[in-house]
Amino acid sequence: MAPREPQKARRAAPKKKTAANQLASAVERLESKISVLQTERDKLKSDLKAALARIGELEAAQTDAANRIDWVIDSLHSILEEKA
Repeated sequence: MAPREPQKARRAAPKKKTAANQLASAVERLESKISVLQTERDKLKSDLKAALARIGELEAAQTDAANRIDWVIDSLHSILEEKA
């Protein structure tokens, strides 16, 4: 006679979620993701606004520096012309 395999412990079958519970759970997960994405979008908007302001400041500083260099060059030309 062949030895019998010990009986496996039976587990209670997991309760199946109802369609309404599944839908509610899915909606909750989606709402959570939407909230996270909205927060990230708002932060990115803020970062973009700050970056654009900084770009404006840098462009203004570059223009000022170029104007000063032009002024110095013109001044040096004037001095050289006066000596000649």
